[in-house]
Amino acid sequence: MVGESAAGAALPGTKKKRHWPPELNALIGLIGIAIIFEILGWVVRDQSFFGNIVRLKIMILQVSIIGIIAIGVTQVIITGGIDLSSGSVVGATAMIAMSFAQVGTYDKAIFLEQGWVDLPVIVPIIVGLACGLLAGFINGALIAYTKIPPFIATLGMMVSARGVAKWWTKGQPVSFPTDQFAALGEGMMPVFIFLGILLLFHLIMTYTVYGKHTYAIGSNQDAARMSGINVERHLVLVYSIAGLLAGVAAMVLAARGLTAQSGMGVMYELDAIAMTVIGGVSLAGGRGSLIGTAIGMLIFGVIISGFTFIRLDAFYQEMIKGGIIVGAVVADVYRQKRRAAES
Repeated sequence: MVGESAAGAALPGTKKKRHWPPELNALIGLIGIAIIFEILGWVVRDQSFFGNIVRLKIMILQVSIIGIIAIGVTQVIITGGIDLSSGSVVGATAMIAMSFAQVGTYDKAIFLEQGWVDLPVIVPIIVGLACGLLAGFINGALIAYTKIPPFIATLGMMVSARGVAKWWTKGQPVSFPTDQFAALGEGMMPVFIFLGILLLFHLIMTYTVYGKHTYAIGSNQDAARMSGINVERHLVLVYSIAGLLAGVAAMVLAARGLTAQSGMGVMYELDAIAMTVIGGVSLAGGRGSLIGTAIGMLIFGVIISGFTFIRLDAFYQEMIKGGIIVGAVVADVYRQKRRAAES
Protein backbone atom coordinates (compact mmCIF):
# COMPACT_ATOMS: atom_id res chain seq x y z
CA MET A 1 0.00 0.00 0.00
CA VAL A 2 2.80 2.40 0.83
CA GLY A 3 4.48 1.60 -2.47
CA GLU A 4 1.27 2.20 -4.37
CA SER A 5 0.76 5.55 -2.68
CA ALA A 6 4.29 6.63 -3.45
CA ALA A 7 3.93 5.56 -7.06
CA GLY A 8 0.62 7.31 -7.38
CA ALA A 9 2.07 10.50 -5.98
CA ALA A 10 4.83 10.41 -8.60
CA LEU A 11 2.53 9.92 -11.60
CA PRO A 12 2.58 12.78 -14.10
CA GLY A 13 -0.49 14.91 -14.04
CA THR A 14 -1.11 14.28 -10.35
CA LYS A 15 -2.18 17.58 -8.81
CA LYS A 16 -0.96 18.47 -5.39
CA LYS A 17 -3.24 20.63 -3.28
CA ARG A 18 -1.51 23.72 -2.04
CA HIS A 19 -2.49 25.79 0.94
CA TRP A 20 -1.61 29.40 1.53
CA PRO A 21 0.25 29.70 4.80
CA PRO A 22 -1.88 31.27 7.56
CA GLU A 23 0.73 34.04 7.86
CA LEU A 24 -0.02 35.11 4.28
CA ASN A 25 -3.75 35.23 5.03
CA ALA A 26 -3.01 37.37 8.08
CA LEU A 27 -0.78 39.68 6.02
CA ILE A 28 -3.51 40.13 3.40
CA GLY A 29 -5.94 40.88 6.22
CA LEU A 30 -3.54 43.47 7.65
CA ILE A 31 -3.23 45.22 4.29
CA GLY A 32 -7.00 45.17 3.81
CA ILE A 33 -7.72 46.63 7.26
CA ALA A 34 -5.05 49.28 6.76
CA ILE A 35 -6.64 50.34 3.46
CA ILE A 36 -10.09 50.51 5.08
CA PHE A 37 -8.88 52.82 7.86
CA GLU A 38 -6.96 54.96 5.37
CA ILE A 39 -10.18 55.45 3.36
CA LEU A 40 -12.21 56.09 6.53
CA GLY A 41 -9.60 58.64 7.58
CA TRP A 42 -10.21 60.74 4.49
CA VAL A 43 -13.99 60.28 4.66
CA VAL A 44 -14.47 60.87 8.41
CA ARG A 45 -11.50 63.04 9.40
CA ASP A 46 -10.31 64.43 6.05
CA GLN A 47 -6.76 63.28 6.80
CA SER A 48 -4.50 60.29 6.28
CA PHE A 49 -4.44 57.53 8.90
CA PHE A 50 -0.86 56.51 8.10
CA GLY A 51 0.41 60.01 7.33
CA ASN A 52 1.02 60.82 11.00
CA ILE A 53 4.33 59.34 12.19
CA VAL A 54 3.55 60.08 15.84
CA ARG A 55 0.30 58.12 15.58
CA LEU A 56 2.15 55.15 14.10
CA LYS A 57 4.72 55.22 16.92
CA ILE A 58 1.97 55.30 19.54
CA MET A 59 0.21 52.42 17.78
CA ILE A 60 3.32 50.24 17.84
CA LEU A 61 4.04 51.12 21.47
CA GLN A 62 0.47 50.23 22.48
CA VAL A 63 0.77 46.66 21.28
CA SER A 64 4.49 45.91 21.71
CA ILE A 65 4.16 45.10 25.43
CA ILE A 66 1.24 42.75 24.85
CA GLY A 67 3.24 41.42 21.91
CA ILE A 68 5.96 40.28 24.33
CA ILE A 69 3.31 38.28 26.21
CA ALA A 70 1.95 36.94 22.91
CA ILE A 71 5.35 35.42 22.04
CA GLY A 72 5.09 33.19 25.12
CA VAL A 73 1.38 32.53 24.62
CA THR A 74 2.07 31.45 21.03
CA GLN A 75 4.42 28.70 22.21
CA VAL A 76 1.84 27.54 24.77
CA ILE A 77 -0.92 27.38 22.15
CA ILE A 78 1.33 25.51 19.70
CA THR A 79 1.64 22.76 22.34
CA GLY A 80 -2.16 22.57 22.39
CA GLY A 81 -2.50 24.47 25.67
CA ILE A 82 -3.74 27.88 26.79
CA ASP A 83 -2.56 30.49 29.27
CA LEU A 84 -5.17 32.69 30.95
CA SER A 85 -2.84 33.95 33.69
CA SER A 86 -0.59 36.32 31.70
CA GLY A 87 -2.42 39.53 32.57
CA SER A 88 -2.53 38.79 36.29
CA VAL A 89 1.13 37.73 36.29
CA VAL A 90 1.90 41.11 34.71
CA GLY A 91 0.08 42.88 37.54
CA ALA A 92 1.78 40.91 40.33
CA THR A 93 5.24 41.10 38.77
CA ALA A 94 4.96 44.83 38.09
CA MET A 95 4.06 45.52 41.72
CA ILE A 96 6.84 43.36 43.16
CA ALA A 97 9.58 44.41 40.72
CA MET A 98 8.76 48.12 41.03
CA SER A 99 8.97 47.93 44.83
CA PHE A 100 12.64 46.96 44.44
CA ALA A 101 13.27 49.77 41.95
CA GLN A 102 12.23 52.79 44.03
CA VAL A 103 14.42 55.80 44.71
CA GLY A 104 15.44 56.65 48.27
CA THR A 105 14.07 60.20 48.11
CA TYR A 106 10.50 58.90 47.92
CA ASP A 107 9.27 58.94 51.54
CA LYS A 108 6.63 56.26 50.88
CA ALA A 109 8.98 53.71 49.31
CA ILE A 110 7.95 50.15 50.19
CA PHE A 111 11.30 49.05 51.64
CA LEU A 112 12.51 52.46 52.80
CA GLU A 113 12.92 51.42 56.44
CA GLN A 114 15.00 48.40 55.48
CA GLY A 115 17.17 50.55 53.24
CA TRP A 116 16.24 48.56 50.10
CA VAL A 117 16.07 51.62 47.86
CA ASP A 118 18.32 52.96 45.08
CA LEU A 119 19.26 49.36 44.34
CA PRO A 120 21.20 48.48 41.17
CA VAL A 121 18.79 48.00 38.26
CA ILE A 122 19.76 44.35 38.00
CA VAL A 123 18.00 43.64 41.32
CA PRO A 124 14.43 44.55 40.27
CA ILE A 125 15.04 42.93 36.88
CA ILE A 126 16.07 39.63 38.49
CA VAL A 127 13.13 39.86 40.92
CA GLY A 128 10.70 40.50 38.04
CA LEU A 129 12.05 37.67 35.92
CA ALA A 130 11.93 35.32 38.91
CA CYS A 131 8.30 36.21 39.64
CA GLY A 132 7.21 35.54 36.08
CA LEU A 133 9.28 32.37 35.87
CA LEU A 134 7.82 31.04 39.13
CA ALA A 135 4.24 31.64 37.98
CA GLY A 136 4.92 29.94 34.66
CA PHE A 137 6.67 27.02 36.35
CA ILE A 138 3.70 26.45 38.65
CA ASN A 139 1.35 26.51 35.65
CA GLY A 140 3.48 24.04 33.75
CA ALA A 141 3.99 21.69 36.71
CA LEU A 142 0.27 21.57 37.44
CA ILE A 143 -0.60 20.85 33.82
CA ALA A 144 2.19 18.34 33.18
CA TYR A 145 2.14 16.33 36.40
CA THR A 146 -1.39 16.59 37.77
CA LYS A 147 -2.95 16.36 34.28
CA ILE A 148 -5.51 19.06 35.00
CA PRO A 149 -6.64 21.00 31.92
CA PRO A 150 -4.52 24.08 31.06
CA PHE A 151 -7.67 26.19 31.20
CA ILE A 152 -8.23 25.33 34.87
CA ALA A 153 -4.59 25.54 35.96
CA THR A 154 -3.98 28.95 34.39
CA LEU A 155 -7.39 30.23 35.50
CA GLY A 156 -6.37 29.45 39.08
CA MET A 157 -3.08 31.28 38.58
CA MET A 158 -4.96 34.22 37.08
CA VAL A 159 -7.02 34.63 40.25
CA SER A 160 -4.11 33.94 42.62
CA ALA A 161 -1.65 36.29 40.90
CA ARG A 162 -4.18 39.11 40.92
CA GLY A 163 -4.61 38.52 44.64
CA VAL A 164 -0.84 38.73 45.11
CA ALA A 165 -0.78 42.02 43.20
CA LYS A 166 -3.34 43.51 45.58
CA TRP A 167 -1.82 41.96 48.72
CA TRP A 168 1.77 43.08 48.09
CA THR A 169 1.10 46.74 48.98
CA LYS A 170 -2.48 46.40 50.26
CA GLY A 171 -3.71 47.86 46.97
CA GLN A 172 -1.49 50.94 47.03
CA PRO A 173 0.35 51.86 43.79
CA VAL A 174 4.15 51.73 43.68
CA SER A 175 5.83 54.69 42.00
CA PHE A 176 9.07 56.64 41.54
CA PRO A 177 11.50 54.11 40.05
CA THR A 178 15.20 54.78 39.53
CA ASP A 179 16.30 56.30 36.23
CA GLN A 180 17.97 53.03 35.21
CA PHE A 181 14.75 51.04 35.68
CA ALA A 182 12.65 53.73 34.01
CA ALA A 183 14.91 53.47 30.94
CA LEU A 184 13.29 50.09 30.16
CA GLY A 185 10.16 51.93 29.05
CA GLU A 186 11.61 55.13 27.58
CA GLY A 187 11.00 56.10 23.97
CA MET A 188 10.86 53.14 21.59
CA MET A 189 12.67 50.80 24.00
CA PRO A 190 9.56 48.56 24.43
CA VAL A 191 9.51 48.03 20.66
CA PHE A 192 13.21 47.18 20.55
CA ILE A 193 12.78 44.71 23.41
CA PHE A 194 9.84 43.10 21.60
CA LEU A 195 11.78 42.82 18.33
CA GLY A 196 14.80 41.31 20.10
CA ILE A 197 12.67 38.69 21.86
CA LEU A 198 10.73 37.98 18.66
CA LEU A 199 13.93 37.36 16.66
CA LEU A 200 15.41 35.18 19.41
CA PHE A 201 12.38 32.92 19.77
CA HIS A 202 11.73 32.80 16.02
CA LEU A 203 15.20 31.32 15.60
CA ILE A 204 14.67 28.98 18.54
CA MET A 205 11.29 27.73 17.28
CA THR A 206 12.60 27.31 13.72
CA TYR A 207 16.05 25.81 14.14
CA THR A 208 16.31 24.11 17.55
CA VAL A 209 15.18 20.88 19.16
CA TYR A 210 13.03 22.94 21.52
CA GLY A 211 10.96 24.22 18.61
CA LYS A 212 10.61 20.79 17.01
CA HIS A 213 9.48 19.25 20.28
CA THR A 214 6.97 22.07 20.83
CA TYR A 215 5.33 21.47 17.46
CA ALA A 216 5.48 17.69 17.91
CA ILE A 217 3.66 17.84 21.24
CA GLY A 218 0.97 20.08 19.80
CA SER A 219 0.47 17.85 16.77
CA ASN A 220 0.14 14.59 18.71
CA GLN A 221 1.17 14.38 22.33
CA ASP A 222 1.03 10.56 22.49
CA ALA A 223 3.13 10.20 19.36
CA ALA A 224 5.64 12.72 20.72
CA ARG A 225 5.95 10.70 23.93
CA MET A 226 6.44 7.47 21.99
CA SER A 227 9.19 9.12 19.92
CA GLY A 228 11.17 9.76 23.09
CA ILE A 229 10.20 13.34 23.94
CA ASN A 230 9.84 14.04 27.65
CA VAL A 231 6.46 15.72 27.23
CA GLU A 232 5.99 16.65 30.90
CA ARG A 233 9.37 18.33 31.21
CA HIS A 234 8.91 20.19 27.94
CA LEU A 235 5.47 21.49 28.93
CA VAL A 236 6.92 22.84 32.17
CA LEU A 237 9.63 24.59 30.13
CA VAL A 238 7.14 26.11 27.67
CA TYR A 239 4.87 27.48 30.40
CA SER A 240 7.89 28.74 32.35
CA ILE A 241 9.05 30.69 29.30
CA ALA A 242 5.55 32.13 28.89
CA GLY A 243 5.61 33.28 32.53
CA LEU A 244 9.12 34.69 32.10
CA LEU A 245 8.02 36.78 29.12
CA ALA A 246 4.99 38.01 31.07
CA GLY A 247 7.50 39.16 33.71
CA VAL A 248 9.49 41.04 31.07
CA ALA A 249 6.32 42.71 29.79
CA ALA A 250 5.39 43.68 33.36
CA MET A 251 8.68 45.47 33.96
CA VAL A 252 8.55 47.29 30.63
CA LEU A 253 4.95 48.36 31.32
CA ALA A 254 5.76 49.61 34.82
CA ALA A 255 8.87 51.42 33.61
CA ARG A 256 6.97 53.08 30.80
CA GLY A 257 4.25 54.39 33.13
CA LEU A 258 6.69 55.10 36.00
CA THR A 259 4.26 53.36 38.32
CA ALA A 260 2.81 49.93 39.10
CA GLN A 261 -0.78 49.26 40.10
CA SER A 262 -2.52 46.05 41.09
CA GLY A 263 -4.98 46.43 38.20
CA MET A 264 -2.26 46.38 35.55
CA GLY A 265 -2.54 43.81 32.81
CA VAL A 266 -6.30 43.23 33.02
CA MET A 267 -7.46 41.45 29.81
CA TYR A 268 -3.90 41.32 28.47
CA GLU A 269 -4.10 37.54 28.30
CA LEU A 270 -7.12 37.67 25.99
CA ASP A 271 -5.49 40.32 23.80
CA ALA A 272 -2.36 38.15 23.52
CA ILE A 273 -4.44 35.09 22.62
CA ALA A 274 -6.35 37.17 20.05
CA MET A 275 -3.10 38.35 18.44
CA THR A 276 -1.92 34.76 18.27
CA VAL A 277 -5.11 33.35 16.72
CA ILE A 278 -5.51 36.27 14.30
CA GLY A 279 -1.94 35.57 13.20
CA GLY A 280 -2.89 32.05 12.12
CA VAL A 281 -1.79 29.97 15.12
CA SER A 282 -4.15 27.02 15.51
CA LEU A 283 -5.91 26.61 18.85
CA ALA A 284 -5.80 22.88 18.18
CA GLY A 285 -2.02 23.01 18.51
CA GLY A 286 0.86 22.00 16.25
CA ARG A 287 0.53 24.86 13.73
CA GLY A 288 1.50 28.51 13.60
CA SER A 289 4.53 30.73 13.87
CA LEU A 290 5.80 33.76 15.71
CA ILE A 291 5.87 35.70 12.44
CA GLY A 292 2.13 35.15 12.22
CA THR A 293 1.76 36.36 15.80
CA ALA A 294 3.72 39.52 14.94
CA ILE A 295 1.36 40.16 12.02
CA GLY A 296 -1.61 39.53 14.30
CA MET A 297 -0.13 42.06 16.72
CA LEU A 298 0.05 44.66 13.94
CA ILE A 299 -3.56 43.92 12.95
CA PHE A 300 -4.59 44.44 16.55
CA GLY A 301 -2.63 47.71 16.70
CA VAL A 302 -4.14 49.04 13.49
CA ILE A 303 -7.66 48.20 14.66
CA ILE A 304 -7.25 49.84 18.08
CA SER A 305 -5.50 52.92 16.67
CA GLY A 306 -7.96 53.11 13.78
CA PHE A 307 -10.98 53.08 16.08
CA THR A 308 -9.46 55.87 18.14
CA PHE A 309 -8.59 57.79 14.97
CA ILE A 310 -12.18 57.75 13.67
CA ARG A 311 -13.38 58.58 17.22
CA LEU A 312 -15.42 55.45 17.77
CA ASP A 313 -16.74 55.23 21.33
CA ALA A 314 -14.81 52.90 23.63
CA PHE A 315 -17.72 50.55 24.32
CA TYR A 316 -18.25 50.02 20.58
CA GLN A 317 -14.54 49.26 20.29
CA GLU A 318 -14.79 46.52 22.90
CA MET A 319 -17.81 44.95 21.21
CA ILE A 320 -16.14 44.94 17.81
CA LYS A 321 -12.90 43.61 19.31
CA GLY A 322 -14.83 40.72 20.84
CA GLY A 323 -16.42 39.99 17.47
CA ILE A 324 -13.00 39.94 15.81
CA ILE A 325 -11.70 37.45 18.38
CA VAL A 326 -14.70 35.15 17.85
CA GLY A 327 -14.33 35.51 14.09
CA ALA A 328 -10.66 34.53 14.25
CA VAL A 329 -11.51 31.39 16.26
CA VAL A 330 -14.31 30.47 13.84
CA ALA A 331 -11.87 30.88 10.95
CA ASP A 332 -9.40 28.58 12.73
CA VAL A 333 -12.08 25.92 13.24
CA TYR A 334 -13.00 26.17 9.55
CA ARG A 335 -9.34 25.76 8.54
CA GLN A 336 -9.03 22.64 10.69
CA LYS A 337 -12.16 21.08 9.20
CA ARG A 338 -11.02 21.86 5.65
CA ARG A 339 -7.58 20.34 6.25
CA ALA A 340 -9.15 17.23 7.80
CA ALA A 341 -11.50 16.82 4.81
CA GLU A 342 -8.67 17.21 2.30
CA SER A 343 -6.22 14.90 4.08
